[in-house]
Amino acid sequence: MIVPGTFSFDAPGDAARAAELRRVKALATLVLAATLALFITAKLLLHVHPAFGFVAAFAEAATIGGLADWYAVVALFKRPLGLPIPHTAIIQSNQHRIADKLGEFIEVHFLEAAPVEAKLRQIDFGSFIADWLRDRKRSDDLARFALRLLPEAVSATETSGLMTFISRRITTQLQGIDLAPLAAGTLRGFVQEGRHQGLLDDILRVVHQSLTQPETMAVIREKIRDELPTLLKLYRADKFLVKRIVASATTFFEEVRDDPQHPFRGEFNRMLLSFVDRLGSDKAFADRLDGLKRDLLARPELGDLARNIWSNARSFIERSASGETQVLQQHLAGMFVKAGEALAADAELRAEINQGLVAVLRSFVADQKSGVSSFISDQVKAWDMGQLIALIEINIGKDLQYIRFNGALIGGLAGLALYTMELLLRLL
Repeated sequence: MIVPGTFSFDAPGDAARAAELRRVKALATLVLAATLALFITAKLLLHVHPAFGFVAAFAEAATIGGLADWYAVVALFKRPLGLPIPHTAIIQSNQHRIADKLGEFIEVHFLEAAPVEAKLRQIDFGSFIADWLRDRKRSDDLARFALRLLPEAVSATETSGLMTFISRRITTQLQGIDLAPLAAGTLRGFVQEGRHQGLLDDILRVVHQSLTQPETMAVIREKIRDELPTLLKLYRADKFLVKRIVASATTFFEEVRDDPQHPFRGEFNRMLLSFVDRLGSDKAFADRLDGLKRDLLARPELGDLARNIWSNARSFIERSASGETQVLQQHLAGMFVKAGEALAADAELRAEINQGLVAVLRSFVADQKSGVSSFISDQVKAWDMGQLIALIEINIGKDLQYIRFNGALIGGLAGLALYTMELLLRLL
């Protein structure tokens, strides 16, 4: 496990790169030793033949070039031979300045609004979300995860007093509703759509059925008998009157039901519209409705009903979260899949999601980029530079060692060229 300020050297290929670095270092050192030996040998053989002068000049300059580049490469990371030479161990000595400049560079050149927005617009967030949700396994996992969180959310809601606050807010909102205009508007729309005619037909049907019930006819007959003179009772006039009343009512009900233009229907329309007008303008009606509303909201049964519903919902959520029932999880998963399918089929919605996420993320990056810069700077300052340098050497040290080869070769060629020019000048 990597902890802040440390690095892992277990990445694939690190061991091979470290071995290759050691091999190239040894080879570069061997080249330096070879040029030095060649220089000494050429100097010793200079009296044998003048050509050894050219070899000595090349080897001498190559040795100097190799030594100079060895010093430059080592001074970048360490103090050559451990000596406290000024301007060496450059990376270690400038760790804090490098950290600040790196953070500033990232903030200025990588987190600017324009390149960030351009990169974000290349990402199709909407399609990614749609594809993710359409995958049944992912939707199942998401539903399972959501269900695991629900019991804790319910408990937090109960213990935090949020339920009391919500209940009070709902009650306050309900108490603030003016029912009279709302009821008047609803009834007016009901009448304008003609749905009250169906209600009238139902009322007439129920009244007719009630009127023709034997029990109802017996009660009416008894009332009529109480009002009739004794003589008419002897002739059973009460039975005749009941039959006539029922027959007349039946005929009337059938006429109204069969005739859409029946005058009674028009009277019923006028009665309802008159009631709607009074409901919307008469303060007495409004006061009665408000009183009814207050009485209803004050009923303890309403609170008991709400608590019972909440308790049952909580129990169902807990059973679903424990896996006792799969109904809610399957419903949630199906809902997520359908949402993904709907999103995949709606290009306009995906475009809106992409645009919204780009705006949100662009604003977030703009607000946090200075924090990112500070975070990067603090992280670099906390690094173990010995480990960092070892990591850098493993990855780019091989290329740096080739500088030593190039220094020896270029230095040797430069020395050879200068030696040749010197001889030519002497001959002139």
